[in-house]
Amino acid sequence: MKDHNLKQLAEQIKRWGADLGFAHTAISDIDLAQSEHRLAQWLANKFHGEMTYMSVHGSKRSRPAELVAATLRIITVRMDYLNEEMHDAEQVLNQPHKAYISRYALGRDYHKVIRSRLQKLANKISGAVGEFGYRAFCDSAPVMEKALAEKSGQGWLGKHTNIINREQGSWFFLGELYTDIPLPVDQAATNHCGSCRACIEVCPTDAIVAPYQLDARRCISYLTIELHGAIPVAFRKAMGNRIYGCDDCQLVCPWNRYSKLAVEPDFQTRHGLNNRSLVELFNWDEDTFLKKTEGSAIRRIGYVRWLRNIAVALGNAPCSENIIDALKRRQHHPSELVREHVAWALQCQEQDSHEQDDVPYHAQERPGER
Repeated sequence: MKDHNLKQLAEQIKRWGADLGFAHTAISDIDLAQSEHRLAQWLANKFHGEMTYMSVHGSKRSRPAELVAATLRIITVRMDYLNEEMHDAEQVLNQPHKAYISRYALGRDYHKVIRSRLQKLANKISGAVGEFGYRAFCDSAPVMEKALAEKSGQGWLGKHTNIINREQGSWFFLGELYTDIPLPVDQAATNHCGSCRACIEVCPTDAIVAPYQLDARRCISYLTIELHGAIPVAFRKAMGNRIYGCDDCQLVCPWNRYSKLAVEPDFQTRHGLNNRSLVELFNWDEDTFLKKTEGSAIRRIGYVRWLRNIAVALGNAPCSENIIDALKRRQHHPSELVREHVAWALQCQEQDSHEQDDVPYHAQERPGER
């Protein structure tokens, strides 16, 4: 195919991408040598914790042609997902009896949505050029999504290690279509974080150990989603009411002031999970959990870790009989993991109760003084 025809095809691919609901479609080459070096250092520091899938694939992650033979270019796509104003999320974080779920997980599982759209994009390309080599990905294989997004101009890597776009901040998902068509590539994004350290300073567990360096073992998203065993006691208090993921570094990022609400129906909140009480969610039985998380990314952690996470949040909440009763109902749960976190939470509730009792009478809040 001639160069001018390839240019026209690239422009058409971007128009198709927009028609399919992608906020932006761009094209990258496959040279990830610099990112490969950063990944190797990150792994050497053991920052990946239990995420062994980050290391077991060797160089396939950073050398796309080793993952999918004959790959020459990668079409990257972005889908925005923010479905409520940021101050709504902050309000939930400031109500310790409420459950905070990372805003990306409130709607339908993005993996399925984006892969389906990428397949439709591939079908459109095939209809225009005939059979071609491709493979679609969305956080589902050893792919350096952030590096590819940065190279193709989707945005730059922020100090919190999320990709930031000038128009949409960081509230978006990424997807990729590996292809053997030598399309013209887009210009890489430039960094605009400047001297800002807001994300580093706000992190509850100090997981951003240096600009552009995240120790996942300390990250609340890792602790609540990736970690299979007990959550280290040292991090439990800092988790607050965050039961699935964490958005603090995004909520504080100045670039997210420009974010627009998503229009994609699949990413709208399901089952009111943006504003539920901890006790209500903790009282779900397993059938209810499976029903309410059907088609959601939340289901991947399973019911036991769901209870584990909420137990920690209940332990962090102000002492109340309602919370203590809910915890006691789980004291003899079949899972040792759940029992241990429930015991910790009850201990925290008891300690909080004693501290309240120790407050002098004249210092206690009386009706009408709020």
